[in-house]
Amino acid sequence: MREFQAGRFDVAVVGAGHAGIEAALASARLGMETIVFTINLDAVGNMPCNPAIGGTGKGHLVRELDALGGEMARAADECCIQYRLLNKGKGPAVWSLRAQADRRAYQGRMKHALERQEHLTVRQGEVVEVRTEGGAVSAVVLATGAVFSAGAVILATGTYLAGRTIVGEWVEASGPDGMHAAGRLTESLLKLGLPLRRFKTGTPPRVNARTVDFSEMEVQPGDELPVPFSYSTQDPPENRAVCYLTWTTEETKRIVLEDLDRAPMYSGLIEGVGPRYCPSFETKIVRFPDKLRHQLFVEPMGLDTEEVYIQGFSSSMPEDVQIRMLHSVPGLRRAVMTRPAYAIEYECIDPLALSPALEVKAVPGLYGAGQFNGSSGYEEAAVQGFAAGVNAARKLRGEGPFILSRAESYIGTLIDDLVTKGTNEPYRIMTSRSEYRLLLRQDNADLRLTKRGHEIGLVSEARLRAVEAKYAAVEREIGRLRHAGASPSPALAAFLRSKGTADAPGGCPLDALLRRPGIHYDELAPFDPGRPDLPPDVREQVEISVKYEGYIRRQEKQVEDFRRMASRRLPPDIDYGGIQGLRLEAREKLSAVRPLDLGQASRVSGVSPADVAALMIYLETGPGRSV
Repeated sequence: MREFQAGRFDVAVVGAGHAGIEAALASARLGMETIVFTINLDAVGNMPCNPAIGGTGKGHLVRELDALGGEMARAADECCIQYRLLNKGKGPAVWSLRAQADRRAYQGRMKHALERQEHLTVRQGEVVEVRTEGGAVSAVVLATGAVFSAGAVILATGTYLAGRTIVGEWVEASGPDGMHAAGRLTESLLKLGLPLRRFKTGTPPRVNARTVDFSEMEVQPGDELPVPFSYSTQDPPENRAVCYLTWTTEETKRIVLEDLDRAPMYSGLIEGVGPRYCPSFETKIVRFPDKLRHQLFVEPMGLDTEEVYIQGFSSSMPEDVQIRMLHSVPGLRRAVMTRPAYAIEYECIDPLALSPALEVKAVPGLYGAGQFNGSSGYEEAAVQGFAAGVNAARKLRGEGPFILSRAESYIGTLIDDLVTKGTNEPYRIMTSRSEYRLLLRQDNADLRLTKRGHEIGLVSEARLRAVEAKYAAVEREIGRLRHAGASPSPALAAFLRSKGTADAPGGCPLDALLRRPGIHYDELAPFDPGRPDLPPDVREQVEISVKYEGYIRRQEKQVEDFRRMASRRLPPDIDYGGIQGLRLEAREKLSAVRPLDLGQASRVSGVSPADVAALMIYLETGPGRSV
């Protein structure tokens, strides 16, 4: 193939899924001449698994990305057709927004966003090689021979890299949804010395809604008052679709067990490691043998299609087995399958090879994002793409890296987990992964991160001022509640009795009443004549801040301790092998990860508190001193 010089760019992004989109937009919006490549332009922003945004922990990521200036939340609010706030019956730390999206509308919205972005070129083509010069990234090469020079390259390859689709005994080299795989790029990355490994994910079958008996299922409506993802969305979103709940049966279980010898997961056909928290249905049957039935959610693929998605039925069983499985489920007994479920294997990097800026340590200028980094999920991909795009731009401008800490964001938690602890399976964010989840709520992401977005140049001054005004109003109202009281009255006594709480015969400060379990801010309006007219988001922040004040203060103290550890920087050229007091395993792990600070070192797998103590003494006494 004859090569030719096709263009020069600051940043080249390989892949236009959820990671590639945010990477390309962030880089271009920071003024870098950017090009984004995709194997097929019709696959931009594709949702090959469930067409939904958000979920437990994932909704936090979308809100944080929005506060920083990313695109996913705004696109979701324009294209989502049903909204639900999950875990509302629990504490606010685990409230998570989830919305069903119109798949094709979302793809079109994101493709158009890329096409309209200044400083950004969108190009269909398969990248087959990443070239270096002097050890650093210099260009990418397409299968057609086109060579594009670039100062930085971001790999956002999703499940395309050496992709292999599997349905029963049928195996084909393929990306998701029948797109062709990216095979030759794998060879190029191995030549660069990248430590690649093989992961696996999967999707459930789709069926035609006309063949579904929804009367046998439980309706799952959206929220009565939907909450948007983006802080900039002015009008509340509208629920335009409903979802349904059904259950598998003992017959479903029997079908799987009878044909388990044909399951690629157990016949040895599948080599890649799958996600523990989103297993295939056949894995559920094997892992939970005493469970007689499993939930399935039937969710629409969009407003202009009859296809529905059977969430919870992910599988790689042969197609004939899948059909029998479907027909054993109430409501699906006559369902016509439009797309069979499939498993897909793909190559990704060991994330321990990445710096906290998501740059490959051994190849300057090469960045990873999304499933290439060993994560799973659209939301996890999007936030990594954003971070990689920002960091590539900042490096080319001679600026320091943009790194969010785990004490200020779930994004920081996700990236820190990947590059410090690594992962042996597709990584998924969960609220339980954060030590500071009461502070890192989805409702206050604007407070935590809008200023950071403004500092890096992706959030306007007007938006920053609006957030500052919002939280100034919150503080004023909290102060007023501390000094205002509810006067004793028969109405107040009756209200408190209805809530199962003690009477207040002498009256009570409003903030003290609000701290009582089961009492909400809006319910105090009849007893609060001086109450100002505040918007819903301000009222929500007031209630959470007052109710959880003691817990929040305790967690803020933990954050201060974390920051003290993080302030103890470790020299980049430190020789861990020469530090007395460090165990052999700690020396090996620290030498491989090269943590930036004492806090990150303490989270490296295999590093004990005694090892951290040895590092602290080393920092205080200096090299060459006995510990």
